[in-house]
Amino acid sequence: MYSRSARLYDAMYAGKDYSAASEYVRGVIDSVNPAATTLLDVACGTGRHLEHLRKYYGVEGIDLNPDLLAAARARCPDVPLHVGDMSTFQLPKRFDVVTCLFSAIAYLRTGDRLIAAVDRMAEHLTDGGGLLIEPWFTPTAFWSDHLVANFHDGPDLKLAWMYRHEREGELAVLEQHFLVGERHGFESFTERHELGLFSDADWDAAFAAARMRATFDPVGPFGRGLYTAVRL
Repeated sequence: MYSRSARLYDAMYAGKDYSAASEYVRGVIDSVNPAATTLLDVACGTGRHLEHLRKYYGVEGIDLNPDLLAAARARCPDVPLHVGDMSTFQLPKRFDVVTCLFSAIAYLRTGDRLIAAVDRMAEHLTDGGGLLIEPWFTPTAFWSDHLVANFHDGPDLKLAWMYRHEREGELAVLEQHFLVGERHGFESFTERHELGLFSDADWDAAFAAARMRATFDPVGPFGRGLYTAVRL
């Protein structure tokens, strides 16, 4: 995932309103744990949410991809950032809020790893803390053979990336084709993204195993919904 496209990530999602999404998240946090002062963003990517949430909380981030984290460090040089897998990570402190946003959770691929990741996030919460996870498609909501084309037209970077929605069992497979134009030349490559299609039963099992009670907002910060969970 983002093995070659990490340096393009911010250009790919330049049209996303991370400021508004972060304000949405902040509103949810205020309803769950209004006294929250610390926040861990799991699968933080290039730090686009951290950039805004740091105004209100003492934030940290963790991500498996060191290239994405390099961009996050440049964006938020004073924020502690960690390299780690969301299903196995262990940090020496707990947080009032743990988030996992922009459907990064789908890269876990399997229900077993979803259970492990929710458990890890729950274990990093302080008493009374809240867990916020933005999901991706369920198996019934995903549709195959849908063709997608995206474009970025900057002065120093022209970018096109295209893929079809394909399904392999309980995985969504996006074979992404990139064409990159820069002042020094052109590059093309493909990158395979496999994302888990977690059912409602998968989510129920994950929260139950972590001894959490979850509610679901079908809208969420980017229209993909949002799970909010607290300890039982």
